[in-house]
Amino acid sequence: MNIDLSKEARDYGHAALRAFESAGGDGIVEAAEINPDERDRLLSGVFSELGAWDLAPRKDEDELEAAAALCRSAGYWAVPYPVAERLSKPVDLDFDGLLVIADNKPSAAVSGLDLRWVATTLGGHRSVAVAQPSVGSPRASAFVASLDLQPLDTNGLADVALGLVLPCWTLLGMLDRAIDLTRSHVLLREQFGKPLATLQGVQFQLTDAEAERSGVEVLAKYALWSIETGRPEAVDDALALRLAAIEAADKVFRVAHQLHGASGFCDETALSWFSRYSLPLRRLPVGLSATAAALTDQVGRRGLTGLFDPADEAGGL
Repeated sequence: MNIDLSKEARDYGHAALRAFESAGGDGIVEAAEINPDERDRLLSGVFSELGAWDLAPRKDEDELEAAAALCRSAGYWAVPYPVAERLSKPVDLDFDGLLVIADNKPSAAVSGLDLRWVATTLGGHRSVAVAQPSVGSPRASAFVASLDLQPLDTNGLADVALGLVLPCWTLLGMLDRAIDLTRSHVLLREQFGKPLATLQGVQFQLTDAEAERSGVEVLAKYALWSIETGRPEAVDDALALRLAAIEAADKVFRVAHQLHGASGFCDETALSWFSRYSLPLRRLPVGLSATAAALTDQVGRRGLTGLFDPADEAGGL
């Protein structure tokens, strides 16, 4: 088993990081908030340069890994665009993207985009989804809009795993950046005449946050491998990843805000933007408790297979 991304996928992810930085970096999300109707135009050149929408993650393992790397890079710069959702589009229907939605009050961060969406519940019920005008400014909504649904079919189970996993790669990129921002902050800020980073309590907090982030990274790679290899447990692994990613995000952003202090809630600090735009990924399609319940319903009493086959473990006793 090799769950690491290929060198080509990693190189593609690095190229995407540089492309987003050149396109404005942290300024992308700020510009999108000021002119929400322009966010598609703001990013179309970058996606064209990267060949993002030419990727076929459902058909090719290398392109699946490249798609994951692209989502992570988009998350690192809090790119205000449904990259993962577009890359998850189904192959049997002619739509621009896929949304995994809740059974009640379905919504997604897709307002203001002229795109055709198909939505699926965790149970595989697919619908044609149309985003309604967002209520309030992007600052309050983070581009989340309610969806009007027209039932389509019940063939969406094959879409669920990918539709859950790629957004977790976007959230992973946000956790990468939150750690980097916090590390830089505590190295620069001083207390009692020395950098915050030299204080043992600060070191412990950062270590705990990094442990959470690195754990999500391993699970994200494993869930992607599960999809690549066509494992029947792919949805189980996707839900387990989502649960871990939400829990880690709560921990990482809590530590980041604590160590930034009041400045972490001010828009002059990049952390404020990342924290705000991570919320749709953490809450949609369902939040922490509902994700845990969905995972429990999914695996029942058999539990998760995990990295080791129970038969192999028994044979080694």
